[in-house]
Amino acid sequence: MKPMNSTRVCNICGKKKRHIKFKHEYKKTCLKCETRWWMRFLRSIVMERRLTPLERLANRSGYMGSAFIMMSPYLLPYDGVGAYTYILGACFSIPQVWLAKQWNIVIVNFNLLIGYGLYIFSP
Repeated sequence: MKPMNSTRVCNICGKKKRHIKFKHEYKKTCLKCETRWWMRFLRSIVMERRLTPLERLANRSGYMGSAFIMMSPYLLPYDGVGAYTYILGACFSIPQVWLAKQWNIVIVNFNLLIGYGLYIFSP
């Protein structure tokens, strides 16, 4: 926590105000600007929340999975290495889209797993 006598600048009015003039330490808008009817309406539309550790981990693995999927078409000619990277990419990106409840992309990733799994394990 910040000390009570420190000052911050409001992002709306641009004035320096004491720390106690803000709702909490993460707020960037002072209480006076916050209570204007238009700002109050806009703030009520936006939900403030932080990501849970599971969501952060899923996002990072999703980015890595997307990178594997993006480079896979270029690796397919090299003894089928691209098929393995497609499978890795699908496995890494499923948790991200599952937590985001993007079921169409979950189905696409399962399709990737099944399709390239059959490609690898077929004689």
